[in-house]
Amino acid sequence: MFNTDNGVFSKDYIDYGSFAMLKAFTPNDIALPILDMGAGYGPIGIVVSALYNKKTVMCEINERAYNLALKNIKQNNSIAEVHNSDLYEKVMDMSFSSIITNPPIRAGKETVFKIYDGAYEHLATGGELWVVIQKKQGAPSSKEHLEALFGNCEIVNRDRGYYILKSVKM
Repeated sequence: MFNTDNGVFSKDYIDYGSFAMLKAFTPNDIALPILDMGAGYGPIGIVVSALYNKKTVMCEINERAYNLALKNIKQNNSIAEVHNSDLYEKVMDMSFSSIITNPPIRAGKETVFKIYDGAYEHLATGGELWVVIQKKQGAPSSKEHLEALFGNCEIVNRDRGYYILKSVKM
């Protein structure tokens, strides 16, 4: 059960892209937390934390969504934590095993690419960036950017127009 409100992404239900990500994502064995970047009210981070019993850190810039994520962590007895953070600002000194994102497409390509670039900086060697993005909202250009940045980008799954992309930091 998740608390939502007006002014947050997908307030009436967990969006299909997030659901597709949850179906496809598998954590690696690196003993570091997972980061959910742009977590919204927390559905991906909280579910990943529960499914894999692994510490999950969430970053969210929207204060309303951040406060809902705090409430949802408590309500779901989750081991996840959330930071009211502009991208990686509040986790600058942390490294992660995986970073998951359903990027904020409406924020623009520049912001989305900053998420990818920051992910490269914050992943441990062997760490993975997982992205869910619709083809019509920039999956091809995201794949191209990730290939240039990481040297690799795999399409893990395609599901109703959503692409699940994964890049590994070598």
